[in-house]
Amino acid sequence: MRSSTLSTTRPSCSHGAVPPWPPVGRTRPVASPLPTQLRRLDAARRLQVLICLSSLACLAGVSGQIAPTGKPLRTEPLEKYDNPPAYIYRLETGPRMISPYGAFISYQVNVDANHQNILGDAANEPSIAVDPTNASKVTIGWRQFNTVNSNFRQGGWGFTTDAGVTWTFPGVLENNVFRSDPVLDSNETGTFFYLSLRETFYDDIWRSTDGGGSWTRSTFGNVSGGDKEWFTIDRTNGTGHGFQYQAWSTSGNNWGGRQFSRSTDGGVTWMNPIFLPSSPVWGTLDVDTNGNLFIGGAANFTSPFWCLRSSNAQNPAVTPTFDRVTQVSLGGSLDFGDTINPGGLAGQAFLAVDRSGGPTNNNVYMVASVQPTGFTTGTDVMFVRSTDGGLTFSAPHRINDDPVNHNKWHWFGTLAVAPNGRIDSVWLDTRNAANNTDSQLFYSFSTDGGVTWAPNVAVSNPFNPFQGYPQQNKIGDYITVVSDNTGGNVAYPATFNFNPNTGQHEEDVYYVRVSPSGGGTPTPTPTATATATPTSTATATATHTPTPTPTATATATATATATHTPTPTPTTTATATPTVTSTPVVTPTATPTATSTATPASTPTATPTLTPRPTPTPRFQPTPRPHATPPPRP
Repeated sequence: MRSSTLSTTRPSCSHGAVPPWPPVGRTRPVASPLPTQLRRLDAARRLQVLICLSSLACLAGVSGQIAPTGKPLRTEPLEKYDNPPAYIYRLETGPRMISPYGAFISYQVNVDANHQNILGDAANEPSIAVDPTNASKVTIGWRQFNTVNSNFRQGGWGFTTDAGVTWTFPGVLENNVFRSDPVLDSNETGTFFYLSLRETFYDDIWRSTDGGGSWTRSTFGNVSGGDKEWFTIDRTNGTGHGFQYQAWSTSGNNWGGRQFSRSTDGGVTWMNPIFLPSSPVWGTLDVDTNGNLFIGGAANFTSPFWCLRSSNAQNPAVTPTFDRVTQVSLGGSLDFGDTINPGGLAGQAFLAVDRSGGPTNNNVYMVASVQPTGFTTGTDVMFVRSTDGGLTFSAPHRINDDPVNHNKWHWFGTLAVAPNGRIDSVWLDTRNAANNTDSQLFYSFSTDGGVTWAPNVAVSNPFNPFQGYPQQNKIGDYITVVSDNTGGNVAYPATFNFNPNTGQHEEDVYYVRVSPSGGGTPTPTPTATATATPTSTATATATHTPTPTPTATATATATATATHTPTPTPTTTATATPTVTSTPVVTPTATPTATSTATPASTPTATPTLTPRPTPTPRFQPTPRPHATPPPRP
């Protein structure tokens, strides 16, 4: 017997089926029994087969236990250059949109010099700043697309001097320069700052000292920034007064994953970026009355959430360190690339600090539109608070008060804290939509530090968020609100305007004033650092009868202008900064108890009457190149 022909070496069961035994071409003798060695080898092979099969069964069981039940991890959608600047060979206008909804009125912001709607463009992802010394002066920045035939975007902005009723859109920060992720803020004297991301994933700060009428670049060179950047300003009277703090994502990052920088000279120069503990992304920053810096965001572009504190960032002599790193539960995860905003986020994480000087002083709040744990559709606006400087946080509280329905989207949730401690929160909401996607802006507030929240109020007409896409399937990634003692100033995108040339509605930016008393409120007395003690009854809601009949003001007059010029000469004159006392006595008294579940009777589909401008002979008319749908972009 040649034992070499009877080797027991067999292919592993992970490589395929077990070969037949006996080997092909060979047969067992039938008349005589197998020799002892053969019987032992045959038994050994059978045992090996059984062991392999058992191992496979075990592996299957284990993999079944660890298989993910949610969505697979995705990569961050980056704000990247895809299309070149588009040549605008025709510019048509129509009446700007004014969209009333009960006591609330939304005013279109991205209008031309004659306060007319510009047909064929798109604007989204707005950020708002309000002059704390004169609340009639407001500025909003946004992603400006000069034509929906290209996703090339620029740094658009508009300003108002009459508390948001009329708006002027002078142009963009720089003509034909790709810009995205606008973030605006104001210091305590009313100087506006505009943080803008360039296509290189570096950013720069711009400054306006005339109420947003014109902007001057402060930052030069590639010294800070990354995708999904955000910043805040220290308005305290401590050593960090006037410091600017900035954080950005780990993706679209030129700094090897470093995410944080500080400027001690108003955004002109920035320190070398440093790492953040736990690497939170897609969040915001704020400063408490003691000068402590807080940063909130999400890890892994989804969850868990983190709150970081630095008590020495206000010391210009040291590199900031973070002495408090707290994991926070918001009851779910950030969501992006989903049904409601296919190319973008369903919202990011917002952090705000109470500086009222009252019982809720230095509370830290976080809010986000999250997809509840264990579900793959729908989002809720979830809120948490810390009363011990970010050491611990409350259990998550659901702000949207409609019945739980995971087919509904409560997206772009954000918040702001008023000088008297009231918290305002706004978001887009599909609760009233039969198709689960048409959206309205909703509002709620709290006067007891977020323990209780007022019944939700719809403050806009419904709109279709899927129309007017500028070659990318999103309507931005966030909305913003700035609050004062009587209400909140909101910037949000919507598609109220209808373009008869395309048969679709258009993405535009709108301003609306919200308040516990309902609708617009008188311009509040300027306040610096309030010391009022807010009442702790959060039952006030706006009483409103929906009359959703948007009206278009003015008839378009067609005078050809090709593109906006980035060097406007504002006609507004800066008024003297009033002297503001730092201890105003404020007593919030709004405690009506009306219900607020109005459902609009119609959508704002007013068709503007437009007079086409004469069409000049174009130098060329580019043919839009086809695009694969870009990954969701911040």
